[in-house]
Amino acid sequence: MPVPFQRRSPLRSTLMSYCLNPLCLSPQNLAEAQFCQSCGMRLQVNNRYRAIRPLGHGGFGKTYLAVDEHIPSRPPCVIKQFFPGNLSGDRLDKATHLFHEEANRLDHLSPHPQIPHLLAHFSEDRYHYLVQSFVDGQTLEQEVAQSGPFTEAQIRHVLGDLLPVLAFIHQAQVIHRDIKPANIIRRRSDRQLVLVDFGAAKLTSAAALQQTGTVIGSAGYAAPEQTGGKAVFASDLYSLGVTCIHLLTDVPPFDLYSFTEGAWIWRDYLRSPIHSELGLLLDRLLQPAISQRYQSAQEAIAALRYVNTLPDMGEEAVLGPKLPPPPPPSRHSTTQLPDIQPTMPLAWRCVYTLEGHANSVAAIATSPNGKLFASGSFDRTIKLWHLGTGALVSTFEGHLSPVLSVVFSLDGRSLISGSVDDSIRLWDVATGQQSSTLTDTAASVMALSVEISPDGQALVSGSDDHTVKVWHLQTGRLLRSIRHPRAVSAVDISPDGKILVSGSNDNIIWLWNFSTGELMHKLTDHQRDINSLAISPDSKMLASGSSDNTIKLWDLRKGRLWRTLTGHLDWVRVVCISPDGRTLASGGDDCTIKLWDLKTGRLRHTLAGYCHGHQKGVNALAFSRDNRTLISGSGDRTIKIWRYQ
Repeated sequence: MPVPFQRRSPLRSTLMSYCLNPLCLSPQNLAEAQFCQSCGMRLQVNNRYRAIRPLGHGGFGKTYLAVDEHIPSRPPCVIKQFFPGNLSGDRLDKATHLFHEEANRLDHLSPHPQIPHLLAHFSEDRYHYLVQSFVDGQTLEQEVAQSGPFTEAQIRHVLGDLLPVLAFIHQAQVIHRDIKPANIIRRRSDRQLVLVDFGAAKLTSAAALQQTGTVIGSAGYAAPEQTGGKAVFASDLYSLGVTCIHLLTDVPPFDLYSFTEGAWIWRDYLRSPIHSELGLLLDRLLQPAISQRYQSAQEAIAALRYVNTLPDMGEEAVLGPKLPPPPPPSRHSTTQLPDIQPTMPLAWRCVYTLEGHANSVAAIATSPNGKLFASGSFDRTIKLWHLGTGALVSTFEGHLSPVLSVVFSLDGRSLISGSVDDSIRLWDVATGQQSSTLTDTAASVMALSVEISPDGQALVSGSDDHTVKVWHLQTGRLLRSIRHPRAVSAVDISPDGKILVSGSNDNIIWLWNFSTGELMHKLTDHQRDINSLAISPDSKMLASGSSDNTIKLWDLRKGRLWRTLTGHLDWVRVVCISPDGRTLASGGDDCTIKLWDLKTGRLRHTLAGYCHGHQKGVNALAFSRDNRTLISGSGDRTIKIWRYQ
């Protein structure tokens, strides 16, 4: 519960004793009185602790500043009294249980220097009490109210101080469940942050995490799963993220979330800039889906270690008057960040954002030698870029309508583009000149997707005219046309050259014998259009992205569904698989790129964010040959180059 500590010394208030009878009409008494002059209740509880003045109340308890009269110096402490109000029956039993559990949690965690120590826990005169050490300082709620929004440096300090505390309590199998500025105190003696109020804390286990428990926590700060009674360790990380954006903006959490857009809009309220990487860290803490958040405090610490190597964008933190250096940390102190190395997902960084197209980027392809990549756009152009530097090499012009697909020939000398202008065009990479055009005199082409066969001899195109066409690349002769019920939006060929796969707007994926054109399987588990297809290098697995917001992984040989991946909040526009077959990348209309472990289906990382992420849907993705670079194209007209480094 909030405890509004004052800046004055607590011992200056010892001129009065305060009666702990909740029904007392005149609770203030002389300092040395033994019994309340109004109601007659004994003023010293447990024959030791004397309340001086109330500090606050909330939930099912009241807190009082007190002194311990068994110690000559009469050190200050805090008495917390269980006060359930009008509760009765099961609700009273549950509240009583939570109060006693708070004492158990404090006793379990007390060795930590940034958690209040439990001094006593007892019942007296029909009331229940716990006594804990007093933390002299201000809450972060008070700090932001007095001084305004925190700077970037201050937020780094908050994260650096509290993430190790969360790592400690989570290792002890405790979930705090009520992290917010009012429950974080900056201790005046050493400026360290102390996490208080474990009244909502829960000792958990693997089995307990699967069960629905009590809905508890503070509105606006509690994670979605916590409001449903299923708090997990990552729920505390979410609340810490909300706490940070509240402190950065001095705006209540409910005003930082757009229910219309279903997204946090905290950047709209920033009064000074912060580093983009810190913003990405906060974005990940705030993810509504547990799988998209940091899975542990240690993982968030690893990300913070990287952020702390970067200069902050704002002024230095103003943390009050300078104090003498604090004493060396005890053996329990965790203020120094553990030496945890960043894991692979945290190492993908946007190194270039390329602007040059005048409209949405619809297609990306990398050259066989790994030095160049091409982009096709709704602006009807194709651009050739240097992969290492992001420099624009040349622009190919000639299409009369949007270019929706591009692919390099196996020797890298030609670039093939598909457009909705009823043409497939071949370009000389060296000169940028068009070398030939593929057309079907009997029907339109309107190529939505094109792919090269593994032997480099054939080109396959999927068309809006409900057909898949197979062309002889060297002569431009149409070899085969396969009819579909609806428009064909995606095609791919297995690396072993045996299977042709096509996806269409009838929600069906079609598997064909590439040599004969014979239908092998129909895959029908998607609920909406098929937008993209990708086959693993070993030809064993097929990935499909759909407008039903899912990615499905299929056993290609057996034509069976293996796994469904969820996480995108809108249409999945594109999927691609890294050359080593380990990583699946997906892009969607939710502006995110997701990296999945192809072997397990586990989400590794989400590439997003206001500064470094795309601002509109991701339409195109391609990996470099060494698996360490990913290129993305978006409806925001930009191309981004991401590197694992």
